Amino acid sequence: MSRTLSAPPTHGRDEYRFGRGERPVLQPGTIGWTAADLRDPEIRRLWDEGRYEIIEGVLTVMPAARFRGGNVGQNLVFLLRDYYAGRNIQCKFAAEVDIEVAPPRVVRGDAAMVLPDDLPKFEALKFDEAGTDWRDHPLTLPPTLVIESLSPGHELHDRRTKRGWYAAFGVRHYWLVNAYDRSLECLVLEGSDYRSDAAGRDDDVLHPPAFPGLAIPLHDVWNA
Repeated sequence: MSRTLSAPPTHGRDEYRFGRGERPVLQPGTIGWTAADLRDPEIRRLWDEGRYEIIEGVLTVMPAARFRGGNVGQNLVFLLRDYYAGRNIQCKFAAEVDIEVAPPRVVRGDAAMVLPDDLPKFEALKFDEAGTDWRDHPLTLPPTLVIESLSPGHELHDRRTKRGWYAAFGVRHYWLVNAYDRSLECLVLEGSDYRSDAAGRDDDVLHPPAFPGLAIPLHDVWNA
């Protein structure tokens, strides 16, 4: 009776999580993942090639971004940039940001902002990888604001799961924008959960009290 022997993995990594090919490939649905895995430059390179999150230790592939959802998220960022530029406040903004809310939870925010009051904490972080700083790694401190653009069929992930995780992590402002029902909800952290700071839809103009003087004409968010 003959038998076939399994060839050892050629890439020297766990074939359960990285496959058995000549080159490692991240295997969605596998367990045992933590934020520490992303400290490995090779794993990080593979991570950056996809749309991954680590959800309770499980490697998860997020749905592909749609132009409509990405567009409204960027329109909100442009409004915020203008708001702070008019006040001579230099903020840091980025899209598609990995956020390490806990070791078994690394999520990707559609956009994030760090205000100057929070910047010193980020700039004080040190990393083993030479020539890098906090902007080159998943965020390990809560950004000032996270914006999530809701995707059809995945709304609960943003409205319930990420909301709870961001609150526990200490993200002060969480905005949920939905290009498909033309709504925006601006949440502000109060205690261990968020409360609504402003909400509207269609052609409403929002004035979130947490951002004095900011006007958000939703018509421009949907149509810019």
